[in-house]
This record gives sequence, C-alpha cells and structure tokens, in this order.
Amino acid sequence: MAHISLYRRFRPSTFDEMVRQEHVVRVLKNQIERNTVGHAYLFCGPRGTGKTSVARIFARAVNCENPRNGSPCGVCPTCRALSEGSLDVTEIDAASNNGVNEMRDLREKVQYPPVSGKYKVYVIDEVHMLTDSAFNALLKTLEEPPAHAVFILATTEPHKIPATILSRCMRLDFKLIPAEDLERHLIGILNEIGKDYEPEAVAAIARAGAGSDRDMLSIAETCIAYSDKLTYEGVTAALGAADFKTAAKIVEAMLHGEMPVAISETEKLLAEGKAVGVTLRDLLELLSQIAVAKTCANAEKLLALPKELFARIKEIADGADGRAVLRATEILAKSENELRFASSPRILLETAIMRVSFPEADASMDALIVRMNEFERRLAQTPMPLGVPAFAGTETDRGEAHDDAWEVEIPPPEEPVYDAPFAEDPPLAREEPRTKREEKPVAEPVSVPAEKPATAEVAFGKFMRTLRKTSKNGVLFTMCSDLAAEYEGEKLVLTTEIETVCRSLNREDHRRIMAETFALVGIADFEVRFAQAEKQGTADAVAELKKNFSDYPVEVK
Repeated sequence: MAHISLYRRFRPSTFDEMVRQEHVVRVLKNQIERNTVGHAYLFCGPRGTGKTSVARIFARAVNCENPRNGSPCGVCPTCRALSEGSLDVTEIDAASNNGVNEMRDLREKVQYPPVSGKYKVYVIDEVHMLTDSAFNALLKTLEEPPAHAVFILATTEPHKIPATILSRCMRLDFKLIPAEDLERHLIGILNEIGKDYEPEAVAAIARAGAGSDRDMLSIAETCIAYSDKLTYEGVTAALGAADFKTAAKIVEAMLHGEMPVAISETEKLLAEGKAVGVTLRDLLELLSQIAVAKTCANAEKLLALPKELFARIKEIADGADGRAVLRATEILAKSENELRFASSPRILLETAIMRVSFPEADASMDALIVRMNEFERRLAQTPMPLGVPAFAGTETDRGEAHDDAWEVEIPPPEEPVYDAPFAEDPPLAREEPRTKREEKPVAEPVSVPAEKPATAEVAFGKFMRTLRKTSKNGVLFTMCSDLAAEYEGEKLVLTTEIETVCRSLNREDHRRIMAETFALVGIADFEVRFAQAEKQGTADAVAELKKNFSDYPVEVK
C-alpha cells in the first residue's frame, strides 16, 4: 500500500474532528439543521487552517439524508456515493483553471440537476487567482444561481477578490490555530501511530507550524522520519535550525555590545552551511524567547523548552537590558524584510549584527540609553578593592561615585589613643597623662567664587568632572559627553550633531541641572545648539550679506 502523508491520512471527515474554527463550524451546523443553506460562501484565512476540509464536509453534509449534529452520517446511500466520487461535488483549482473559458463551462454545467443529492456543490480553491474576465463570467451565476447550486470559494487573499463577488457571498474567516491545540492534535496522532516522543519536541513542532495544522503535520512527518524517537534535538536538526549554544552566544554578545564575539560566532555558524535566512529567523526566535523569559512570570510553561535550554535563556534575559532586547529585535526584523531583495544576504546579516552590537554608532535615543545601561551593568560587575572608587580620577575625585550605581565612602582614620608614658622615658620628657590627642581648632572654609576658565575646552572639562560628581543623572552625563564647546563672547556655546540630544538637553529639568553645574565652575551663560541648525543660520547670514552687498564679492573662509 502506498504511503499516505499525515495531513491527508488524518484529514477530518466531520465537523467534530475539526481543530478549532468553532465559529465557522457553528454557523454551518445551524444552517444545515435549520435547512437555511445559502447559495454562495467565501472561506478566507491563512493556509492550512481547514478551509478545504470544512468545504468538503459541508458539501457532503448538505446532501446527507440523515445528518448527525450537522455532520454527514457517512452510511446513507448519498454519503457513500459522494465518498466514492460523484458529479454532485466538484472541486476546481483556480490557480490552474483561472481563465474565462473554464468559468463559462461551469456556468453551463451548473444548470444540470444533481445526480444523487439535493445540491450540486462547487468548491473553487484559491479563487483570487481568477482573471478579471473569469470573475465577470462567474458573477452572473453567483447573482442568480439555480436553486440546487451551492458555491464555496476558498482563498488566502480575500483583498484580491472584486467587491462585486464579495457582496454576493457569506464570508467566514478562518483563524490561526493556537499552539496548544496543535500540540494536542499532534499528540493524538503520535499515540495512534505508536510513535514515542518528548513533550518538548511536540511543542517545538507546534511552534514551527505557526498556527497552520497542515504545516505542522508536514514538519512532523519530516521529524518522525529523522529518528526512532521524536526528540527536541532531532527536531532542531531535522529543521536545519542553528545550534542553540552558538545562537545563544551570538545573541548574548549582541546584547552586551561585544561585536567581535558576535561576528566570530556568526562566521562559525555560516561556515557550517546554515542558510542566512534560517540563521536570522533563529536569532529572532531566540530574542522572542528571551523577551518572554524577561517579562512573563510563567515563561517556562509558555516556552515549553528543555530545562537546560530554558535555564540558559533565563540567564541571558536576567543579564540583558529590556531596551537592548527590543532594539535588537527591531533591527533583525527589519533585516529579515530586506533579505528578499539583498544581493549579498550574508553581508546584510553581518551588518545587522554589527548595528546591534555597536550602539555607539547609532544616534537614536534608544541607543544612548542602551549604552548607558550597559555601562552601568559593567560597572556593577567590576571587582573593586576596598575603598577605591569605581572610576579613575584626581585626588579630589576619590570617594565620589560616577552615578547612582556606586557610592564609595572612605572612613577617616581613627586617632591614636595615648596611655601613660613609658617607664624608661626621662623625667623631663614626661607629660601629663592623657587619653586622646588634643584637637587643634580647624579654620572655617572660605568660599571663593569660581573664576571663568580661560578656554572653552577647559570650561567644558571642569563642567563634566563636576557633573560627574554632583549629578545622579547618568543619561544626562552620557548625552553631554559628545558635545563640542566654544566661546561666543561671555557665552559658552555647546553644539551637537544629534537633534534628539539637543532637544533633550534643552528640557527644563536637564537645563536646570546643567545651569547649577556651570555656576560651580564659573560659567554664568551657556547655550545648547543643534549643529545643523547653526550651519543653516550661517548659510542664511551669508546669503543675506550677498544680497545686500551684491556689488562686492563675498567670500566665506
């Protein structure tokens, strides 16, 4: 006997055997039981969700002599005739029969009455593939069909169907099937065929099915043939997925800005023959799992992974910044969309990984925040000797923290306690016994107003050192670190080439902190400008000069 694939062997024959789609099944059952069957239906939804299967069940059920709970009984003469092949149920593949001649032929044949049942049912699959002329030929039949004709149109792209056709059909939308229902269906099939399996392997196949029952069963058939027992390792190997350990190293290195590690591990993975598209998809899948592990309390149940793999994902999630995970996912998802048009897919993948691993090259605010959070994480992991601050600085800097990540305080040395003098001291050297050294009076500190620094570079350097010691706002410190400084008269002008940074620094809360810090170093007036706007202002001024003094040559140096 020839082998029959799983999705054909276990195709449902009644409505009760359908996997989900309860809303569609309920409508059709009620119409059969109430004898209110319509003349035209449109089944639309993703592939592999049961459109054709429901159409076949419905075609038999409307002709069944004794339907059971809305489904065909399978034992009456009509059901047996339809199961053996009958002219009363006709399936047309619109992908290969999409011309006007085929629809004209259908329009002629539909006039003949059914042979054994009450209705002649026409199932037109992938109906969106019909040409405009074919749709026009079908339109009149749909508008005024014979009483014995029922049309079922199935499509994955309803937006390509003309509105004149849509308005004459009862539309039923099929939904993607949840992974939990796919797992339950696959477990039932594996038990029936006597195949041993691991629960994690079943969950992996269900996730790979992506809501399509037919896709899941096709994947399952490949994995079943891979080994005697269905295991998680066998499933990943059969699907050609990237090695988990290597993919985890790449993702962890990307999230922590370790570009050399990420690139070298990617090269190792591609050298093994992994496809770029598959590698990119696996990295995105791993990032999705890390996001679930970082945000969901029941992540272990949701992911349904082997314990050692979930422990590794949880470890990466705990050590990663949420913004970094989001940024990495956005960059890789955009690259996946661009992959279909890329002439060098490998370079596209490596560029995306470099962008994720090198946020310093990204001028967006998200990248700045990711850099700051990674800097704080590394500070927290840096071992420090007792009493040494978390950064290198001058003597006056010691004991101060870079930001709220560290607070180091060096206790003052204890004063020695003097007891009675030694017995061998000469009499003249003896002093009255005392218990503690007498403290000398300390002069009150004199407040001296800070002088204006001589150059803009010196002024900005003092400002940054003071900001580091006095402010707890690490993001503000990071944004200020890339500014350029120069004097305009008495005003210190700070410029940046990033418009987002300029807007953020001119906010009221940031400007107040900067003003207080500048006052400590002797700067009374300052301004933060966007470099492009400043260049535009200069260009406008030059243009005005040339206009007012058109008789004289104006040269910009």
